[in-house]
Amino acid sequence: MTSEILQRARDFEAQYAAFIPEAERPAFHVTGAVGWINDPNGFSCYKGEYHLFYQYHPYTTNWGPMHWGHVKTKDFIRWERLPVAIAPDTEADRDGCFSGSAIELADGRQMLVYTGVYKTRRTDGWMEEFQQQCVAFGDGVNYEKYPGNPVLDGSDLPAGGSVLDFRDPKVWQEPDGTFLMVAGNRTPDGSGAIRLFESPDGTHWSYAGTLDSSRNEYGRMWECPDFFPLDGQQVLLVSPQEMTAVGLEFHAGFGSIALLGSYDPAARRFERERVQSIDYGTDFYAPQTLQSCDGRRIMIAWMQNWATAGCQPQSPRWFGQMTLPRELSIRNGRLIQNPVRELEHYRGRRVCYKDLLVTGETNLSGVSGRLLDLTVTIRPVDARSSYQAFKIRLAKDGQRETLIRYKVSSSTLRLDRTHSGFPYDIVNLRDFPVRPQNGTVKLRIILDRYSLEVFVNDGEQAASMTIYTPISAQNISFEAVEGAVYIDVEQYTLNFGQEDAE
Repeated sequence: MTSEILQRARDFEAQYAAFIPEAERPAFHVTGAVGWINDPNGFSCYKGEYHLFYQYHPYTTNWGPMHWGHVKTKDFIRWERLPVAIAPDTEADRDGCFSGSAIELADGRQMLVYTGVYKTRRTDGWMEEFQQQCVAFGDGVNYEKYPGNPVLDGSDLPAGGSVLDFRDPKVWQEPDGTFLMVAGNRTPDGSGAIRLFESPDGTHWSYAGTLDSSRNEYGRMWECPDFFPLDGQQVLLVSPQEMTAVGLEFHAGFGSIALLGSYDPAARRFERERVQSIDYGTDFYAPQTLQSCDGRRIMIAWMQNWATAGCQPQSPRWFGQMTLPRELSIRNGRLIQNPVRELEHYRGRRVCYKDLLVTGETNLSGVSGRLLDLTVTIRPVDARSSYQAFKIRLAKDGQRETLIRYKVSSSTLRLDRTHSGFPYDIVNLRDFPVRPQNGTVKLRIILDRYSLEVFVNDGEQAASMTIYTPISAQNISFEAVEGAVYIDVEQYTLNFGQEDAE
């Protein structure tokens, strides 16, 4: 039965989404039909299709009482919009349906697991927000909330666990049928921890242990956990708040990190061995993964950051987008990310340059646009350092541009969107170390209308950044600073029907 609150959101979405021309949205990155989106939720396979839900406030382009928006796809590139899935319409979630996950059940239903929020005012006037875990069941379009919600609340936490910061459940099922769930929480020292829970049926849960905790080393509250095996190792993804900058590996504020290690399923014990940033750009948060039908681990994230989300262009009726889904693997002890291979099915015209000597700034015939899959390989002319830096200017029109700069002496890559169309100053620079191979650096750059994603050295590192430069800014240039460099350039336009002409 559809509640009045949910129906109102569905009606609003259906009425006002039509006022947003598709040409004013990203071509292949997920946005809401209208309004605001943030964290990806419920990224899962259901009846042979891939479903993605997301934190959604359709009524404005600002964060508000959270609903779950909904899309699905067969190839991770073209997405079909579905009606709003759930809304804050019960006592257990009256102030918001926060982030969570989804799973297909043996009986054919899809189970959503999410954080229900309710607020109460204390006697001193301070408003407190309580977070608890809830479930809903449905058919891929319509969902009924479990009448016994919440299925987990503060009383289920271990001693000292925060009842105010307990959110973002990620659920999966073990081969023996047991359901397991990880959720973010805080420990008595105020730092983040990932709690593990188990259930025989998805509705009756009990605490099973703590997988890992920050101990105030990697930020404080750990949000949006994910936990999965990959290439013989176990990976725990978390999004810490209040990170402290550590060199160029971890930037301050809101981050996303991967903890790699081993897992003993019988003892429910995770042993952390290595920690790394997931994405080195300005806009990446709350990643979530699924296992595809052919066995790949696919990750998607909110391509935004809480520190910059208040800076929006003035005209669009939508705000927030997801990253391009990425295939994950482990190589040389690092988490590797590359665009899903399905993107290659949308490649159009190819332009290629090999062993091109660049001195100063140059434009290349046929290399331009805003819907592109562009690979640039940078090689020194000889064994000695033959140049100081190399620059790629994208989305360029004479006044505006987005800059990628590789600096030889420090082996660092810089993304700079200072002149990329933002209405006021925010965090616009990000530098991070890269690992050249015999002096060679390979960059794969995916451009959509309002974003770029850079994949370094076949996915060893990734960096995401939103931009709002007018779509008419299509030029691309290459520049060797104080010297010369050889480059290979391979560009494919990306074709999506009526957008092909861009």
